[in-house]
Amino acid sequence: MSGIRQDAGREESLQGQDASAQGAQRQEVAVQTDAAQGAKGSGRLLARCVMVLGCTSGAGKSWLTTALCRWYARQGLRVVPFKAQNMSNNARVVGGTAACPDGGEIGSAQYFQALAAHAEPEVRMNPLLLKPEADTRSQVVVLGQVEAELTAMPWRGRSEKVWPQIAAALDALRAENDVVVIEGAGSPAEINLMGSDVVNLRVARHTQAACLLVADIDRGGAFAHLYGTWALMPEADRALLRGFVLNKFRGDASLLAPAPEMLQEMTGVPVLATLPMWRGHGLPEEDGVFDDAPTGGEEAAVTVAIVAYPRISNLDEFEPLRQLPGVRVRWVRQARQLAALGPQDWIILPGSKSTSADLQWLRSQGLDAAIRQHAVRGGKVLGVCGGLQMLGEAVIDLDGVEARGAGGNGPGIGLLPLVTLFESRKTVCRTQARFAGLQGAWAPLAGMRVDGYEIHMGQTAPHAAMVRTGHVAQEALHDADGQAIGWTNGAATSDIPHAGNVLGLYLHGLLEQPAVLHALFGSAPVSLDTVFERAADFVDEYFGAPVLRGLLD
Repeated sequence: MSGIRQDAGREESLQGQDASAQGAQRQEVAVQTDAAQGAKGSGRLLARCVMVLGCTSGAGKSWLTTALCRWYARQGLRVVPFKAQNMSNNARVVGGTAACPDGGEIGSAQYFQALAAHAEPEVRMNPLLLKPEADTRSQVVVLGQVEAELTAMPWRGRSEKVWPQIAAALDALRAENDVVVIEGAGSPAEINLMGSDVVNLRVARHTQAACLLVADIDRGGAFAHLYGTWALMPEADRALLRGFVLNKFRGDASLLAPAPEMLQEMTGVPVLATLPMWRGHGLPEEDGVFDDAPTGGEEAAVTVAIVAYPRISNLDEFEPLRQLPGVRVRWVRQARQLAALGPQDWIILPGSKSTSADLQWLRSQGLDAAIRQHAVRGGKVLGVCGGLQMLGEAVIDLDGVEARGAGGNGPGIGLLPLVTLFESRKTVCRTQARFAGLQGAWAPLAGMRVDGYEIHMGQTAPHAAMVRTGHVAQEALHDADGQAIGWTNGAATSDIPHAGNVLGLYLHGLLEQPAVLHALFGSAPVSLDTVFERAADFVDEYFGAPVLRGLLD
């Protein structure tokens, strides 16, 4: 995963490090008192909270939280997910509610967790979203909306500003539901961050959550991770730990003895479950950690090569492709990886949190030429959001919207006669759209209605000078207002002799729709609801119903 995985340590460092522990505790007591009084006055009991903590990023917190959401929902309980702070460029757009009428962006993990819980996804489930734009800079989204002040603020000092909004969102969800399944971030044992924590122990303490601590045993050192995390936690917070979980185990679990028993003797905390490695469970990974191992055997009829540039975003929308029979999915970072593709194969340019920077990287790897050669051979090329912008003739960033004052003007790959102009206005919306009449590779989509979402800064339009010379991109997809949000190369040219094999869209989520997958590949993966049910069955088998019910006591 090198080159694409976000540094796990940054997730915690962005929480802010300058607030004092005493100040945090004083505010904690005040918020808890207000919440308790509010619940008492309304006659409602606050929801019971189960929290999934991890020894590291990538331990399996997001997946386990999703599985627990569905399991508790199956018990007839009103369940919602919650993650105070998420650091990820995988985001979804959710609609407004009475409490937050504007809606906006939340982390993809909380979106899927809400669906697993049979709840409508909303911004209170992930009140703080950090979207990395560079190694030292992130766009800050609070309750679905970009906060320019917080985005410009140094890393330190953010936590005290956002904690009241986090606590209010969490308390509101607790007042409206029976169970809140909470996901932590990274590790709760980062001793340099505990004083300003807003996502791990502070949340656990605020809710008095029943906490599970998860370790990835496939990495090795799992018992050391569990013991070390427990040892670094404040003694009062250790009391909230109800059990350890060993995740991604391969082999005979009986061979772990006597380590689980010894760990319990040392900590007083039992190992509640040892979960086997489960590849291909159907849920996308989160927080910049994803499985980039290739899928599909060599006998697969179609290869889909997804370009994995450094600031890739919304990669989770391609998870269904990994489940399709006869389809081989490859993540590529080098031009040579595209050389063997045939005209039946695809190249996908996904979204990007920094189109200009990723376009420069793509060109430095020689991937721009390799993508053009694939299109010349008649191969299919799909660009989504930032990928669409890269397919055009030029990217114009006069005000340094992406590059923060440095400007990011430059040529695109040149497969579509379009130009993208970046501006400060951000488009964030759910979108209903319809494909126009299409030819070539995308003809099966002609006239099809599709749903999805848009998240982008730039606006794309035909290149005026090229229009005057007769080089016009065919409008391929229109939103409900009739505005073009997708284009294709409708006519063959001397450069690209095949018409209709290049498609660029602003719409995210196209390849998550069964009808689209059937039209393009002749098959579709199992339904998302089936994926949730299998996850719930999995935790039921390895935890046991009495243990899971006991977490609510």
